[in-house]
Amino acid sequence: MKKYELLTILKPNLDSEEVDKVIEKINSDVNTLGGKTENTDKAGRKKLAYEIQNFRDGYFVNSIVSLPEEKVTEFNRQLRLNDAILRMMFLEASKTVNV
Repeated sequence: MKKYELLTILKPNLDSEEVDKVIEKINSDVNTLGGKTENTDKAGRKKLAYEIQNFRDGYFVNSIVSLPEEKVTEFNRQLRLNDAILRMMFLEASKTVNV
């Protein structure tokens, strides 16, 4: 399993309870696909650089997940189908370099 970093921008019209439900849904999707969520950081509501779907701000959530490589495509598909997510960025977590 590889570690990945997932940054999601949720719609700002969600209340805190709905945001928690969306995060829980993402975590359950990771578990269903045989992975695990190692860390979730709610960065809060922030202004966007440009308008997305008529929204000027969004709720940022950053997560570190471990997921089997063959399940990444399916996980990306599930994220794209989630209506509460405005944008998402899913990257392989880089290893720290000792200088």
